[in-house]
Amino acid sequence: MKYDLVLVRFGEIVIKGRNRNRFETMLLTRIKSALKEMPALEYIRSYARVYIQLNGESYEEVSDRLKDIFGVLSFSPVIRSALELEAIREHSLALIRGLGAAPSTFKVSVHRGWKQFPHNSLEMNHLVGAHVLRNTPDLKVDVRSPDVELKVDIQADYAYIYCEVVKAAGGFPLGMNGKAMLLLSGGIDSPVAGWMAMRKGLKIEAVHFHSYPFTSEQAKEKVITLAKRLAYYGGRIKLHLVPFTEIQTKLVQSGHDNLIITLMRRSMLRIAERLAEQHGALAIVTGDSLGQVASQTLGSMNVIGRAASLPLLRPLVMVDKQDIIDYAERIGTYSTSILPYEDCCTLFVPKSPAINPNLNVVERAEAYMGSELERLIDEAVRETEILLLKDDGEVVQQTQQEQKEDAWF
Repeated sequence: MKYDLVLVRFGEIVIKGRNRNRFETMLLTRIKSALKEMPALEYIRSYARVYIQLNGESYEEVSDRLKDIFGVLSFSPVIRSALELEAIREHSLALIRGLGAAPSTFKVSVHRGWKQFPHNSLEMNHLVGAHVLRNTPDLKVDVRSPDVELKVDIQADYAYIYCEVVKAAGGFPLGMNGKAMLLLSGGIDSPVAGWMAMRKGLKIEAVHFHSYPFTSEQAKEKVITLAKRLAYYGGRIKLHLVPFTEIQTKLVQSGHDNLIITLMRRSMLRIAERLAEQHGALAIVTGDSLGQVASQTLGSMNVIGRAASLPLLRPLVMVDKQDIIDYAERIGTYSTSILPYEDCCTLFVPKSPAINPNLNVVERAEAYMGSELERLIDEAVRETEILLLKDDGEVVQQTQQEQKEDAWF
């Protein structure tokens, strides 16, 4: 079937009142960026929607990309017709005949936005439906639960005819709600948390902690691959690679074996918070899911979370593991996450980690390490390597000056 346009409907931004125009502009910019490799496309902005004129470009390619754009609620491939009854009826019939799977039942829903059209909506329902029925004898009308709903939208310039509604990512346009730092491990959960954060309008920068030579180069490449996949959804993403070996070694030598994970995660939050301050982020996103491991009991999350003053966002905190896996498969990160390359957290798990650590004990352990721990944290922040990952797969290592100039994008 050859379509003329794609009708794109916006998601939650339509309820944003006086700010809606700015948010719609942000979303349109993101759509154009995602479809930049199809230069023939033209964009017509309307109320709470955009029409994309295909001009010979592939609808399938446009569809594949639109599905993953945050802020797009749904879209429909559209045939455009002249404002004449016979033209509308013939295009409607052609659309029904061109469907991949022949429906058994249908209904017609006409919206007459242009009131000067000579037939009202009810009359058009009958006029179009009767023409389709006469020319498709195996088709029947079902106004309550049809296989296909044929929609005709009559406007002042053209009639727009469609019957397919494709669900998209929904949520808010990327960057609409600010920026956050994502703690990105090589596991299943954190990439999903990052995707969910982006879906709610957060621009994210990823922070990964590595412990070379305890962790391999393959573990680092695994995380870069996960970040690249998130960049597909986010346009581009910065990945902060934090050297964590010296801090882990110091914590292991502290003698608090059962608190190692708690102490490590508190140090990670402190580092992520400093990076957030440097790069204009206002929150930290983690992949914590309540009760999944020892560091994600309510007691552990309480003690770990107190190491940071920025808001901690935990999109998966009430999500079951199987649902997280389903999300990971859907967004294309699962096959990478299950590769057998360990990150720094999995290497130092004690036999009996604390599941309800005492805050006073943890703070005393940190105070005992004192200025040495603070020095190591400062050093880790200074030696952090920053990679800029683009949605086309390119990886760029940024200089200090480029990092300052690109603090917000």
